[in-house]
Amino acid sequence: MSQTNPALAPILSVRDLQVAFHQGGRTMRAVEGVSFDIAPGETLALVGESGSGKSVSALSILKLLPYPSASHPGGAVLFEGKDLLTADEPTLRGVRGNRISMIFQEPMSSLNPLHTIERQIGEVLKVHQGLSDKAARGRILELLHQVGIREPEKRLKSFPHQLSGGQRQRVMIAMALANEPDMLIADEPTTALDVTVQAQILELLKTLQAERGMAMLFITHDLGIVRRIATRVCVMNKGRIVEEGETARIFSDPQHPYTRHLLAAEPKGAPPPADETAPLVMQGTDVKVWFPVRTGFLRRVTDHVKAVDGIDVTLRAGQTVGIVGESGSGKTTLGLALCRMIGSTGEIRFDGERIDQRSFKAMRPLREEIQIVFQDPFGSLSPRMSVADIVAEGLEVHERGLSAEERDARVVAALEEVGLDPQTRFRYPHEFSGGQRQRIAIARAMVLKPRFVMLDEPTSALDMSVQAQVVDLLRDLQKKHSLAYLFISHDLKVVRALANEVIVMRNGQVVEHGPAQAIFENPQSDYTRALMAAAFDMEAVPAEVLAP
Repeated sequence: MSQTNPALAPILSVRDLQVAFHQGGRTMRAVEGVSFDIAPGETLALVGESGSGKSVSALSILKLLPYPSASHPGGAVLFEGKDLLTADEPTLRGVRGNRISMIFQEPMSSLNPLHTIERQIGEVLKVHQGLSDKAARGRILELLHQVGIREPEKRLKSFPHQLSGGQRQRVMIAMALANEPDMLIADEPTTALDVTVQAQILELLKTLQAERGMAMLFITHDLGIVRRIATRVCVMNKGRIVEEGETARIFSDPQHPYTRHLLAAEPKGAPPPADETAPLVMQGTDVKVWFPVRTGFLRRVTDHVKAVDGIDVTLRAGQTVGIVGESGSGKTTLGLALCRMIGSTGEIRFDGERIDQRSFKAMRPLREEIQIVFQDPFGSLSPRMSVADIVAEGLEVHERGLSAEERDARVVAALEEVGLDPQTRFRYPHEFSGGQRQRIAIARAMVLKPRFVMLDEPTSALDMSVQAQVVDLLRDLQKKHSLAYLFISHDLKVVRALANEVIVMRNGQVVEHGPAQAIFENPQSDYTRALMAAAFDMEAVPAEVLAP
């Protein structure tokens, strides 16, 4: 059992927690005998890969699992001596969001898209403190200022989709801290954030915790984050805690093979050497994507948001150009412009032929050669289609002459190529893990035998070991088919393992551009150095460069 600071009585004690899920007459044990303590002011990190039981254990503390399909065959969750697993609903309501708050992994899913930021934070204050609208607004402004939202008065009427990923996560933190809780549960709060925003959020959590003396349960699969924020660590695998101890000891002397596996699991290897004689596949010259800003009663164009402002990019067969930068820098917009998914100005050539002035209909014959793999496979794969139908959909559009047997054979070959069992092709996306879903998304693109693939943050939400597997897969597919990759990511470790060339973007413009090795070993701009510091040594990030 995890031992907390003996000088302080634990605020939370989890004892022999067990969690089971019941479906279709079957029972599956997700958590088996988990125990740990957390003292006031302490941070305990619960780490492990997807499916290890981390989030299920955390959700059990506040009884937020989908009951009655979930149950607790044994164990206790003692908060200040009271067992929350046996508490009645009024007692739990008094604890949830008041004494114990939770920050969830994906703020876009957790925030209500139909309500303003003011209404969502205000609801927490009104339910637990009974504040008036005026008093709530004052407290909301104070909270937004504390979590680093600039000009909070202008953000009160904003909806979640109008905020960046970092801003949305800050709003989630503001909601969690609204009632000054005694304990905070942070479930993967930085997983999909840029490295610089991640550094800001972690520093913010540490500062707020120190000011308030909160206990914090921090759930993550990223051990690099754990090293910087946690007092102690519990490593989970298959529903059990396999190792626990002080953070420094876990990193310097891991005892369990699974802990050593986690510490060693990060993308390795190097991209193939750049070949300047390889055929040109995609080329963009002075690419611009400007969005008009309309104001006044007549909605006249008074300004432009310059999402991409005059960028040159060249991609050759068998090589990768990495596009890095923070959210809102224009990375994805540039990729969509090259794929002709959004309008742009400037010259875009595919296989030597200009495509920037082609209509949507005229682009259709080229779509099978230009493919995209998106960031979130669960969002990009239809939940109502089987894997076979998802992978075959492109063939039905672009290769109508294939018979049903030929189409199925192509699907089987594509799934085998990405390391999936073809026998699973009649299942649905929800029946697969995150890494398996990303392999399905890659198979959907590869089945059409493309020449250019835009990879938009394809590994950002995956476990470290799964990231490494996907990077190896992408590298193998590139070598086998001489694919040109445009790899968009904020994870510089992944970019370093894949890219021959790197473009660093900020506010729609190129900050730095050159061979990957030169960029990583000797970055020239302050901004690039800040990105590198945030990715590889967060303590070295210049504060002025990372201002929110």
